[in-house]
Formats: sequence, C-alpha cells, structure tokens
Amino acid sequence: MALKSILVHVTNSDEAHARVDAALALALEHDAHITGLGVRSTSQIPGYAAARIPPEVFRDVDMRQAAELEAAHESFESAMTRGGWSERSGWLEGKGLPSDVVGLHARYADLTIIGQQPLSGSDNPEEAFADLLVMRSGRPVLVFPHIGAKKLIGQHVVVAWNASREAARAVGDAMPLLERSDLVEVLSIEPEGIGDLPGADIAQHLARHGIKADAKRSVANKIDAGDVLLNHVADSGADLVVMGAYGHSRVREMVLGGVTRHMLEHMTVPVLMSH
Repeated sequence: MALKSILVHVTNSDEAHARVDAALALALEHDAHITGLGVRSTSQIPGYAAARIPPEVFRDVDMRQAAELEAAHESFESAMTRGGWSERSGWLEGKGLPSDVVGLHARYADLTIIGQQPLSGSDNPEEAFADLLVMRSGRPVLVFPHIGAKKLIGQHVVVAWNASREAARAVGDAMPLLERSDLVEVLSIEPEGIGDLPGADIAQHLARHGIKADAKRSVANKIDAGDVLLNHVADSGADLVVMGAYGHSRVREMVLGGVTRHMLEHMTVPVLMSH
C-alpha cells in the first residue's frame, strides 16, 4: 500500500515551506503525485459593515492576497524543481473559506497536509481552520506543528488507541506510513473496556500486515490525557502521532474532544488525524 496522491496547503510562510518539503519527501518515498493548493480567502465582513469601507481598501487587500498567492506558487514550484518532481506535481488555486476549499480538494487525495494554524495571522485567514478541515474533509489530514518537523516523517510512530471507530479509521488511513515505519507503538491511556491487554488486538492486526507494533498502556494519574500522549512522544523520540479526531458539528461551530483539541493546540510532532 502506498500514497499516490498528496495535497498540501501552501501559503507564503516559512511554516508552509517546511511542510512542502515534507510533502515532497513523502511523494518521493511513495512515488506519489503532489498537488499544491493556494487559497484566496473571501471577506468575512458583514454586508452592512462592508458598505462603509472605501473600495480602495478592498482593492489593496485583493492585491496583497494576489501577491501572497503568487509568492506561494513560486515557492512551491521551486521546491518541486529542486526535488526533480515537477512532472509529478501540480498547482491549484481556489477562492473561499480555506476549510471549504481545502476540504473539497482533500476528498480527491490520499493525504492532505496542512499547518497547525494560529488563531490569527496571514497563514490562517479562517479561525479554527485545522479543526474544521479534520472534521469535514472525510479524508486523513496530516497537521504539521509550528515548530517544524523532520523532513522525512514516519520512522517512529505512536498510535493513540482506545478501540473507537475514529481510532480504527485513523489506523486504516495511516497504513501506507505504518508499513514503512521502523517502529510503531500502540499507546492506550487509561484504557477501559478494551480487554485485559489494551492495544493487543490492533497490534495483532498490524502484524498481519507485516507491521511490528508494541502495545503499551499508560496511567494518567490525574494528568490530562493529551499531556500524557505528548510526554510519551517526547520521551520516546517519536516523529509522528496517529489518532482519531473526536467531535461533532453544532450549527456553525465545531465541538472537539479534549485530547483532539489539546493535540491541535500543543502538538510537537506531526499528527495524522481521521474522523
């Protein structure tokens, strides 16, 4: 099993350059096509307020966005040229809310790579973009942390396991990466109702795919489960976390589970999430 189509959200930022390099490394390893996607955001200003803003302000915003998008495009193409992957890559642009535009194109990719979006700034014109994309796209999303990551990820993977539908979906979606990893750990935190040996069943399933996985359990001792997971990642030297995303939509806001939210806010390595 291999990744054959990778989508990466590209902006004109250092963080985006790093995730493009990582996406290219994955494409080279899996012999995959890679698509860069730039998004020009639509205004979120209410109509009554927009009517009071001089037209030249909107023109200036459009010009800045166009320049940012062109710079992002040039950076993406330069990376593909350096990597000798120009003929196996492509560029797309869309206009609208980033979660809508990226979410649509994510449905035609094996993996979508985005950044751990800040609450404000040019790299995130839409609040909670990462949250929304993970919940809406229907495909696996690889979120890169602000602090960056190794160019080649997936050597040492930690699977956060609780035997839920979301966790099982994440493991299935991550199989192309797990099959190429050197070490896979299945970590269950405060496991309840999943047998005397938590993680053993999914480890056996992975073994049937030729993946050697070590099942481990951890006791939180009143520590937030997200922090327990992050501490284990730091102590073990893992370079990738695989986990299910928990939550549901409510009118126009996303309600995420505590561990999902914690990881999106505090991740120190890339996290592959599925819902």
